Amino acid sequence: GQSQPHSLEPRYYSDVFSTSNYCPKCVLNLLCLSRNTAILLIDSEGALVSIDPSMPANTPNNLYKVMPHSTNQGGEKEDMFQNVLSQVAEQFNRAFRINELKTEVTNRLAMLEKRVELEGLKVVEIEKCKNDLKKLRDEMTSRGGVRMNCNCKYNFTDDGKKLSPRRDVPSYPKYTLSQETIEALKKPTFDVWHWEHNEMLSCLEYMYHDLGLVKEFNINPITLKRWLLAIQENYRDNPFHNFRHCFCVSQMMYGMIHLSACHDLDHPGYNNTTMPLTTLSALLLAVRYNDISPLENHHCAVAFQILSMPECNIFANVEPDSFKQIRQAIITLILATDMARHGEILDSFKQKVDNFDFTNEEHVKCLKMVLIKCCDISNEVRPTEVAEPWVDCLLEEYFMQSDREKSEGLPVAPFMDRDKVTKPTAQIGFIKFVLIPMFETVMKLFPQIEEIMVQPLRDSRDHYEELKQIDDAMSEVTRPCM
Repeated sequence: GQSQPHSLEPRYYSDVFSTSNYCPKCVLNLLCLSRNTAILLIDSEGALVSIDPSMPANTPNNLYKVMPHSTNQGGEKEDMFQNVLSQVAEQFNRAFRINELKTEVTNRLAMLEKRVELEGLKVVEIEKCKNDLKKLRDEMTSRGGVRMNCNCKYNFTDDGKKLSPRRDVPSYPKYTLSQETIEALKKPTFDVWHWEHNEMLSCLEYMYHDLGLVKEFNINPITLKRWLLAIQENYRDNPFHNFRHCFCVSQMMYGMIHLSACHDLDHPGYNNTTMPLTTLSALLLAVRYNDISPLENHHCAVAFQILSMPECNIFANVEPDSFKQIRQAIITLILATDMARHGEILDSFKQKVDNFDFTNEEHVKCLKMVLIKCCDISNEVRPTEVAEPWVDCLLEEYFMQSDREKSEGLPVAPFMDRDKVTKPTAQIGFIKFVLIPMFETVMKLFPQIEEIMVQPLRDSRDHYEELKQIDDAMSEVTRPCM
């Protein structure tokens, strides 16, 4: 069959080379090749023969040579190229930490997704606050320059008024705190914007139990619920001095101070030094407390007014002598939050801190006063996304007061004037000259707070200084040429 074109079937090799008309060396070479090896046919003159059904037949005088198609050179080049690529990829990986970046990006995406979910809740709360502010502004506008009587839930002229909550509490636990929430409650990073009032009440209730207060003072659990509910319902809907601020202070003091939950109770939304003395309630406060921390004294009065009700008296089972000590401690701590006494209290603590004696009653009392002061104004210790909305709320409360003072022809404090204050200018001085010095003094006694409290304050200071630089640059750009 040598005169006929050969088939290219799989058995082609054995059929073609089954006669003696072919070079045995070529046959051997072919049989030693792997099945998928490409081959070349070369005629006696060294020309390539196309392997297909039309190929010319070979003859004994014109034998084809069978040769494997060599790809070694191309393979070597490909191997070299792959090797270079691998080395370049490795260098890029080392230089730019690709794997670490992948992990970091993945983690950040997960965090952002969670934050987006949580931010939605925060936005709802902030929008609610803005709507409340708008209603207050509209009310002030509708009344014009007419002086408004205070709409306190507590009537200053009625010492015997009962401040019982408008609703009762269930005997069963309404919320069960997860272990994640329990751990978060102990940290300054706790985000207070994601919780409703009932949930915050449950967190406060947990703190009382966890600190051993319920057991120590033999508090009836239902009475504790009513006490906390009465406290919450006697806070006003101020932009800043509201129940959420109360919860902030209590959460920051968790594990340190007993009854800080009432330190701003029924705050009217004005401060002591610039509170308009044109309202009857303000005059009564000033007269009643001889101009000595009238707001803080009022917070104490409302707290003990609630305690006077049997259904809310968490100290009902405490001995009279012990209650006197508790009452004095509550009064001392609440009055310590008056910023007019800031220098006095901090100077007293500075004199004691280098030789602090925990067995000295005066030393411990001074420490408690400084700690509640720290917690009262501790928002900037928290992460920026938690702290910054509080600045907006506080400035709004200031601006409401100054707007009212302007409408009544009263002097306005510069730090409350919406025409003079910006967020950076409001915060930089306060952080640099009030917060950092106070927390750094406490740090001498408790060095472990530097990382979790003092450093965030320094970062916050830097943040607002950068914002101020941007504001100044923008003002320079927009300033008209003379």
